[in-house]
Order: sequence, then C-alpha cells, then structure tokens
Amino acid sequence: MNSQLKSINIQTIEQKYRKDNLPNINIGDSIRMGLLIQEGNKERIQYAEGVVIAKHTAYINTTITIRKIMQGIGVERVYLIHSPKIQSIQVTRQSKVRRAKLYYLRERSGKATRLKQKFT
Repeated sequence: MNSQLKSINIQTIEQKYRKDNLPNINIGDSIRMGLLIQEGNKERIQYAEGVVIAKHTAYINTTITIRKIMQGIGVERVYLIHSPKIQSIQVTRQSKVRRAKLYYLRERSGKATRLKQKFT
C-alpha cells in the first residue's frame, strides 16, 4: 500500500515537468532539435539534426539516441526529451524500419546508411 502511495506522489510531481507538445518520435526518424545553449550570460538556440537509432521510454526519463555524421566521423548523443534545455523537436523525415534499435548503422558508412522513407 505504501509503495502505491509513493508512485502516485512521484507521478504527480513528474506531471509538472512533462512536455505535452512533443511530436510522435519513432525509431528511424530524422529529427531536428533546438537546444538551448548558454554562452557566458547569453542564451541561444543551437540546432542538432540526426537519425533516431534508439528510444528508451520511461515517463519523464524518456531518452532518444541521435546519430549523425560530422566531418566523416559518426557522433551519437543521448537526449532527455523532457529536458528544459530542449526547446523544439521537429520530425523532418520518417523511415520504414523493422527493428527497435538501429545499432547496425554504426558499422555502415556512405550510402549503406540510407533508410527507406515512409510516406504517411
């Protein structure tokens, strides 16, 4: 009984920090994220683009792993999507995939990393 009460309290606290205006993000989607970057005492929005290769769903702790190629080197970064540092998320392209995690893209390069586009 006590554990149920704790989980209800945690959910009510987390509800304040959840974002309701998030798009439906799936594995294989190409997305563009606006991140709030602080430089000194100024803040600006820096955009990061890439393919979602993994998603971990856990209420407020939901994360996505974004992979992109920068200067010939593959870069992956994990983002907490309910973070206040993320200003906007825009799905630019949806792809048709048959796996939950696209880690196989790490070993591929060039045209082999292309995914089939899903038209909705």
